[in-house]
Amino acid sequence: MTVELTDRIEMADSDELSLDELFERLEHMPVPEGYKVEIVEGTVYMSPQRDTHWEIIRRIVRALEDRFGMGVRVKSDVRMDFAGHNNGFAPDVVKLSDEAEKSEQGRWHYRDIEFVAEVISRDTALNDYGKKKDAYAACGVPVYLIADPYQGKCHLYTSPKGGEYQTELAVNFGTSVDLTGTAVDLTLETGDFPRD
Repeated sequence: MTVELTDRIEMADSDELSLDELFERLEHMPVPEGYKVEIVEGTVYMSPQRDTHWEIIRRIVRALEDRFGMGVRVKSDVRMDFAGHNNGFAPDVVKLSDEAEKSEQGRWHYRDIEFVAEVISRDTALNDYGKKKDAYAACGVPVYLIADPYQGKCHLYTSPKGGEYQTELAVNFGTSVDLTGTAVDLTLETGDFPRD
C-alpha cells in the first residue's frame, strides 16, 4: 500500500485528531510486519519485536499463568488508552483483574490493570522509563516492571500516589524479583532473561 502525500500531511497535523482518529489512520498505513505501534503523548512510535524482547515477554506471561492458571487475563501488545494527551499504549504484558470488562469501544480499561511489564527497546526506552511510567503512575497502575536487556536489570515500581511511584527497586537479571504482597503475588525468576 502506498501512502499519499495528503495522508502524510494529515498525519502530521495530528493535534486536531482524537486518539481513535489517529489509530484509524494508522490502520491504513503500511506498518511493517513484526512492528508494534503505540501513540505516546500524540507521537507515533513503531518498534520492531526482537527475539530477546519476545523471550522476556514469554517468560513473564508464563510466570503469570503458572501463578493464576491459563484463564488469567493477560494481554500483550493490545491497545489500551491511558490518561494524558493522546496516550494509546500497547504494553508488552498486562494483567487485568478477574472482573475486567471491555468498554463500549471494545477496549480494556486502565482501571482494571493490576500489573504492567515493558521490555526495553533501544528506540523507545525513554518512553518506558519516562512518559509511560508517568502515565501508569497517574492512572494508579499498582505494579510496573521494566525489564531492560541492555542493562541486564529489572526495575520495579509500586505504590502509585499523586502521579508518582513511591517505591522503586532495581535487580540484576539472575536475581528474583519479589512481587509477593502485590496484586500479582509471585516471585519472578529472571535467571533465563536474555541480554542484548
